[in-house]
Amino acid sequence: QVQLVESGGGLVQAGGSLNVSCVGSGRTLSRNSVGWFRRAPGKEREFVAGFSWFTGRTYVADSVKGRFTILGDNAKRTVYLQMDNLRPDDTAVYYCAAAVVTVGWSAWIRSALRSGSWGQGIQVTVSS
Repeated sequence: QVQLVESGGGLVQAGGSLNVSCVGSGRTLSRNSVGWFRRAPGKEREFVAGFSWFTGRTYVADSVKGRFTILGDNAKRTVYLQMDNLRPDDTAVYYCAAAVVTVGWSAWIRSALRSGSWGQGIQVTVSS
């Protein structure tokens, strides 16, 4: 079982930056990749970015590519999401999720949504 705790977030003006963190624990954490999703009001949960502990590779959704960066720190068991040039439509609750490593990020995203471990979520609000 994997446990995830998010921190950071808050309120920022459009064009600003925020960093959110996800600290993982649990015996099986190393078998998982970790990613960020978000849910805006009235919308479906959306994948944002993923990080593989095993390979160090990352995957970032097209909707945030060039503005968001995902980084992992193995020693701290922490995955960071650096969000730059934020826009009002980035406003959402951001969730950290862990799921067992799969072949390909599309499969991992489906696995996370179906049966992953999730943090409690953290609010990010971008004002115009």
